[in-house]
Amino acid sequence: MTDPTAPGLVLLHTSAAHVPVFDALRDRNHPGAVLRHLVVPELLDRARVEGPKAVAPALREVLTGAAAGVAAGAGRGSGAVLVTCSTIGAIAEALAPVLGAPVLRVDRPMAAAAVRTGVRIVVLATVESTLAPTAELLAEEAGGRPVSIRTHLVAGAWECFAAGDAAGSLARVAAAADAVTGADAIVLAQVSMAGAAELARTRIPVLSSPAAGLAEGLRQVAAS
Repeated sequence: MTDPTAPGLVLLHTSAAHVPVFDALRDRNHPGAVLRHLVVPELLDRARVEGPKAVAPALREVLTGAAAGVAAGAGRGSGAVLVTCSTIGAIAEALAPVLGAPVLRVDRPMAAAAVRTGVRIVVLATVESTLAPTAELLAEEAGGRPVSIRTHLVAGAWECFAAGDAAGSLARVAAAADAVTGADAIVLAQVSMAGAAELARTRIPVLSSPAAGLAEGLRQVAAS
C-alpha cells in the first residue's frame, strides 16, 4: 500500500483518457509510486484556438496549485509535475522557476531518444497545435546537430479520439506511420497516440512518450 502523505508526481492532463494510461504504466513499471492526476481540458481547447502562449496565465495558476499539492485534494506537497499535453509542454516548463517544483513535459525523454536514433525524424500528430512545439523540442534536444524534421497531421484521427473511438484513431495513426519512408525514427507527438506504436508494421522505430515520460517524472520526484 502506498503512503498517501508521501511526495508524489502530479500529472497535468488535458484529457481524462490519459489517466488510466499512466496508472497502468505505474502499476506495470513503478509499483507503489504515488501519482496524482489533474485534468484541465480547457487548456488545450484554448491553445488550439489562440495558440499555446495564450494559455500561459491560466497554466501558471493551474501549475501553482499542482505544485502546492492542490491536485491531491489534501494540501500535500508534490515532488514534481509532469505535463502530458505536448501542445502546452514548453510553456509549462518555462514556468518551473517560479513554481518551486520541477516541471517536466512528457515528450522530452522521447525527443531525446529520437535524436539519438538518427537525424531524419518524422513527427506524427492528430492536433495541428502540437506540430510546432514538438519540432522545436526535437531541435532543442539535438543540441545544434543538424536534423531533418518532417511533420504530418494524421487526418481524422483527432475527430475519432474526441468522439470516443480510440481504436479508430489509433488505426489511422498506425496507417500513417506505415506510410512513412526515408526516416530514422517516427515520433508520435501526443500521449493519445501511443497505442499506435504496437499496431504499426513499419520497420522504422516508432517512439511514444508515456512510459519514458513517467519514468523521468518519477526520477525527478525521487531527486526532489
